[in-house]
Amino acid sequence: MTARELTVPTTPAAKVTTDPLPARYASVQERVAQAAARSGRKPGEIILVAVTKTAAPEQIRTLLELGHRDFGENRVQVLMQHAAIVEEYFARQKLVPAGKHRAVGGESLFESSDAKLRPAPTLPAGRDGVRWHMIGHLQRNKARKVVEFTRLIHSVDSLRLAEELQQLALRRDQVIEVLLQVNCSGESQKYGCPLPAAIPLAEQIGTMINVRLRGLMTMAAEGKPEDARPAFARCRDLFEEMATRGVSEGPFNLLSMGMSGDFEVAISEGANIVRVGSAIFGAAPTGPERAEPVEPDEGEDATEA
Repeated sequence: MTARELTVPTTPAAKVTTDPLPARYASVQERVAQAAARSGRKPGEIILVAVTKTAAPEQIRTLLELGHRDFGENRVQVLMQHAAIVEEYFARQKLVPAGKHRAVGGESLFESSDAKLRPAPTLPAGRDGVRWHMIGHLQRNKARKVVEFTRLIHSVDSLRLAEELQQLALRRDQVIEVLLQVNCSGESQKYGCPLPAAIPLAEQIGTMINVRLRGLMTMAAEGKPEDARPAFARCRDLFEEMATRGVSEGPFNLLSMGMSGDFEVAISEGANIVRVGSAIFGAAPTGPERAEPVEPDEGEDATEA
């Protein structure tokens, strides 16, 4: 795949500056497509979520120009800021975004007719045609802001949070689609429902009228890509068992695993959503790290590397 380079002429001396983002984005798309092919799937069965936590505003705009429409954030305040950047972009460009947003190979997993994926009803796009994914630890007191901006919440990990979302959705007369985050690495510092409690919790969420459980999300321990395989395999096995049990009345067909360092291994283990940030946007800039105030005794958990 050949990346389209964006060049900006500077002076009559013909000095040219090349933006590396299109090339990185094209490289990630190609790697996703190849990993999908190796696992016997089509590239269109994989949703690539571009995680914007290290992205500058101009990088988000560039990715929009390249046609990307699935974005993720792990902090509520930053998600709202980046959503505003997207709205401003479309307001200025006066574009009408496509109503159907596609994965790497074209067909949207959210709208797939492939029987292997347990067909899902149409999932409309969010504001300006962009789907925002909340992928970080979500505190209940910030849930209201999230439901206003996000299309899919990846990080539901407790009954209390699910009940809060149910109440919010009921008041708004809407359905909120979520993934259950499961701690498959066994690390104490990781958020996520413990493996033994996952099926009972999923069954409880499955009874809620306004919260629709669509699948699972997990994070592997840091290390070499192959080190992540056991955690991903455990999550896939749990996902398949839940699908067989019918823990949710609606489609249960989304498995969110894999980040910049291990998304190819995740795809080989069955992931159909990957969360990729630094491989697209580059490393985080130097200087003070962006921070969002958290409640006492609660920290932030990185969900993309």
